Order: sequence, then structure tokens, then C-alpha cells
Amino acid sequence: MNGSRTADQRGPALRDNADLRARLAAGKAEAIEDCYLELGPTVLAYVRRRVPPDDAEDVLQRVFVEVWRSAARYDPSRSLEAWVLAIARRRTIDYLRANTRRTTPTESFADVAGDDGRKLADGHVEARAVHDAMEKLAPEQREVLTLAYFGGYTQTEIAARLGLPLGTVKTRTARGLRRLAALLRTTRWSDG
Repeated sequence: MNGSRTADQRGPALRDNADLRARLAAGKAEAIEDCYLELGPTVLAYVRRRVPPDDAEDVLQRVFVEVWRSAARYDPSRSLEAWVLAIARRRTIDYLRANTRRTTPTESFADVAGDDGRKLADGHVEARAVHDAMEKLAPEQREVLTLAYFGGYTQTEIAARLGLPLGTVKTRTARGLRRLAALLRTTRWSDG
């Protein structure tokens, strides 16, 4: 990888990929350089399609450092290119995960009441409490309440959708709402 040999100077060793595979698996020092000369352009092209240009060379270097460190685990009967590209894929994913920025558009804060956003934060806390309480409901109560309040269905539409009598939907809704209110009161008392 030090650039002492160019692609034109590779000679017969790289023409016989089986030889390179065996030398790499045996931990021969020159094998990593030959591997880099043979597969570096392919790996760099792969990485550049997924990583910003300024960082592609860094990911490429990480790939070949891992190739060298993992050479003892390489099976020379398997494809060297596939093995190196699998490492490149993992290092690219690592890079992307480490550099993913989680942003929130500033427009989403337009409705924040007050200077410090407490109203918005309280809303998130309440939404979490409702979600947690909904999880504690009986499945049939959770189902009708979810369809009614999050799906926007009427009780008649829910009855038709679930194939239930309208009275059953009304009963499940009423019982679910009572249970949800009790759970939320308990949550507020225990958290407050």
C-alpha cells in the first residue's frame, strides 16, 4: 500500500489469483500490497458510490487494514474479491452509521409554545404515557381504540371492518376508554 509497485509492475503473482489468495491466507507481508493493487480500485469505486468523496479514501484504508488483520481467517478456496468487498460493505456501513446526522426541520418547532419548548416536551411525555397505557389494554379494546382514534374510523365502520356487531364495538370502546383513563391516572400519580 506504500505505492512502491504500480499495477504495471505486479507481474505474474497477480495474474495467478490463486497464488495471491494463498499468500494472503498465509500472512505473507507482500500479499496485502498485491491485494491492494489488484482490488483497491474496485473497492474504492464501491465505497465512493456510498460515502462522500472526501471520506472514501479513509474507508478504503480501513478496509485494507482489516483485510491485513483478518488474513488468517481468510479461506483461500473462496473468492478473494467477494471477501474483500464484504469487508468493504461492513466498513462502509460503519462509516454511514457513525456519520448519520439526525436532524429535525426547524419548521417543526413553529408551534412550540413559550421560549423553552416545555409544552412540546410535555406533549411528548403525555403521548408516551398514552402509548404505554394502550399497550396494557386487552387486545380487542386496543384494536377498536386504535382504529377509532388513530385510524379515524367511526364505530359503525369499525364494526364492518372487524365483522363485529355495533354493540360489541361500543362496549369494547367504552371499557377500553375507562381502562385507559384509569391507567393514565395511575401513571400520573406514580410519576408525579
